[in-house]
Amino acid sequence: MLITVAAFKGGVGKSTTALHLAAYFQTKSDTLLVDGDFNRCALDWSNRGTLPFKVADEKEAVRLAALYEHIVIDTPSQPDDDELKTIARGCDLLVIPTTPDAIAFAATLNMVNALKKFKVNYRILLTLVPPHPNKAGEEAKLALERAGLPVFKSVIRRLAVFGKAALEGVTVNAVQDYYAPIAWRCYCEVGKEIIS
Repeated sequence: MLITVAAFKGGVGKSTTALHLAAYFQTKSDTLLVDGDFNRCALDWSNRGTLPFKVADEKEAVRLAALYEHIVIDTPSQPDDDELKTIARGCDLLVIPTTPDAIAFAATLNMVNALKKFKVNYRILLTLVPPHPNKAGEEAKLALERAGLPVFKSVIRRLAVFGKAALEGVTVNAVQDYYAPIAWRCYCEVGKEIIS
């Protein structure tokens, strides 16, 4: 399976999503994470610690791709039309992370509109969803569903443990923190939705 993670706005958890989806798929079979982001967030993350899957840049990925059952691609923020065309043509599923705020929502809707000219299977993932009693996540999901857009049932909660994982260079399930299992479960639920 080839999964691409892309967004028109930075700061929505794109690289964190790509990294943790790769970790989830690694539990099923060998997975490669391709870091196509200009900032090289995934490679930087992996260089700080140990990840349970291989991380490569685009050039190295060309050589390695045939060795892996699953490939997850972290793309640059704000892909242009040519990049969107390549993304649409080359993946089984495009995951579009967005936070439940007006600015990120507007960027996500712009991306969805730009994708209309390409035939692509995509789904929107709500990330950095604040805890209850804040209803921003529920309201955002409802708005996406009312607009007829494909959205994951699962959401990614806003938890500080993701920052700890990045600092340690590990996936969130490897962090010694009370919230680590909760954070990991968020991505496992998304992974199960992708597979089903």
